[in-house]
Amino acid sequence: MISQNIVILGGTGFVGRHLVSRLAADGHAITLLSRNLASHHDRLLPPGVVLREVDVYDPTVLRQAFTGADAVINLVGILNENGDSGRGFRRAHVELTKLVLAAMQLAGVRRLLQMSSLNAGRGQSHYLKSRGEAEAAVKASGLDWTIFQPSVIFGHGDGLFCRFAQLLKLAPVLPLARAGCKFAPVYIGDVVEAFLRALGNRRSIGEVYELYGPEVFTMAEIVKMTAKARGLSRIVLPLPDVLGRLQGFVFDFVPGKPFSSDNFRSLATDSVGGIDGLHRLGIVPTRVGAKLPEILGHVDDRQTRYARYRAAR
Repeated sequence: MISQNIVILGGTGFVGRHLVSRLAADGHAITLLSRNLASHHDRLLPPGVVLREVDVYDPTVLRQAFTGADAVINLVGILNENGDSGRGFRRAHVELTKLVLAAMQLAGVRRLLQMSSLNAGRGQSHYLKSRGEAEAAVKASGLDWTIFQPSVIFGHGDGLFCRFAQLLKLAPVLPLARAGCKFAPVYIGDVVEAFLRALGNRRSIGEVYELYGPEVFTMAEIVKMTAKARGLSRIVLPLPDVLGRLQGFVFDFVPGKPFSSDNFRSLATDSVGGIDGLHRLGIVPTRVGAKLPEILGHVDDRQTRYARYRAAR
């Protein structure tokens, strides 16, 4: 692939960290836009990657950041907001996307790769509704866009197996809302590969790719699989919807929001796909079992390093 100048928003998150490393390894020049450099002061960036502190909600600054770029990748996304009004989701997903589109048009940059979500625009959650609104704006922009709709993504540092591994370490019994909700987890390496292949393929312009794995699991099965892989004997307690809804409401007021009312609404819709985007891009999907020991072993390594650091201090 010809080396390109790529500007990435949301590149310091889970997907971004993996994608940036791969893009840099392939020889692309990467500019990461962040609103707060202080939160990334200890981050080691690969050669060819520049981290810039900018207000991404400032149209002028955004246009200047895009000038001279070959492509823009928008990975910005939040799973929770302050309160439960939907304003936080609209700001991060809809308003920012519209600012990105306008800035690209003014800067003369046509190529956009947009991260979205499986089920965008469906259901009653603010998260999914705002993802759908953002997609509609992208499709109406007249730019050379490609949209990705992943199911839940797993890999080193994920918010799925790694997160449940932490919870299970502390909780012998885990009350679980929407325990029967179904997912088709997609491996982070396959998501990154999808972005890379679309970036170098003009035929991906104007396409929406659903990204999901070859296996379907319920939420309860994912938790039990994590516990088994960690050698833990744990009880998963499925909650009826009335208690699951109450759990979401209570966690709305907990710092960090491990769960929320909007998460509860999102889980009313199974996160399984219909048209296999990985297959369309020529990617063989990775099965969970092929990576789970490595992923959870990585969690152990990180915890061990942290424990040694604290002891040394």
